[in-house]
Amino acid sequence: MNSFKPGDRSIAQMLKCCTSSILIAGAAIVLTSCGEKKADADASTAVLRFSAIPDADTTAQAERYQPVADYLGKKLGIKVEFVSSDSYPASVQKFANGDIHLAWFGGVSGVQARQAVEGARAVASGEADLTFKSYFIANASTGLTRSEDFPGAIANLSFTYGSASSTSGCIMPSHFIMENTGKGPMDFFQKKPIGFSGAHDKTALAVQDGTFQTGALNFSTFDKMLEAGELDPAKVNVIWETPPYADYNFTAHPALEEAFGEGFIDKLRDALVSCDDAATLKALGRKKLVKVDNDTFAGIASVMEKVKFD
Repeated sequence: MNSFKPGDRSIAQMLKCCTSSILIAGAAIVLTSCGEKKADADASTAVLRFSAIPDADTTAQAERYQPVADYLGKKLGIKVEFVSSDSYPASVQKFANGDIHLAWFGGVSGVQARQAVEGARAVASGEADLTFKSYFIANASTGLTRSEDFPGAIANLSFTYGSASSTSGCIMPSHFIMENTGKGPMDFFQKKPIGFSGAHDKTALAVQDGTFQTGALNFSTFDKMLEAGELDPAKVNVIWETPPYADYNFTAHPALEEAFGEGFIDKLRDALVSCDDAATLKALGRKKLVKVDNDTFAGIASVMEKVKFD
């Protein structure tokens, strides 16, 4: 399990560095349906490749998202393939390189991707994603219980985030720590190092088994794991939930217009928001998709600049 130590770069610096390298890579190539230089992309042979951030166990990622590929392929009359990504930065890098043209991003990774590729558009989110939230959780041995007030006692307990690039598993929880305490994570948490599990489900399990006493993750993953019997409420419980914020989104690459014709991204957006296919919505863990745009996530970028780990 990775961790940050005092003196490490801030999340803002790390994300800025990552985005800068992606911008350079993205500028070095002309993006088309296959990520290569091709002046006359043929829509009849073009392939829409999409990916998703690995917010949970990546071993079944391709299987999980295949229904999304099947639905879009049938709805739009094109070939669609899913491309796995083994980390949050990898999914953004693939988008910048033109290896994928549609991605199910979190709020932070979506901002990074759109900053890296001029003309990239956020097109759809789950209806619930517009009022997303994070849970702060604790091992039962801490004696902490659910409260309406921010749990300041976690300052003296071991704590783990998910991925450092996760909106709901790191950036927004850190924002609310700062908002409620006036301190950055490195000043607030007295037990070091702070953990980074890499994924929401791993955070939940690490707190449940006592590897860390407390942690933060998205509410959806915790609720689903609890419902599925993967978590024991006698061992781990929610102690605080954050105010709502915008999070997950589909972001489309402008190369889609070159590959499939002008106006294609609007058609793609319409296909997503009109989706009533049960398998597709289950794969995304959403009941309904709605239209969004880049401005929907404007607040995330400013939060990214404020969250520091040094």
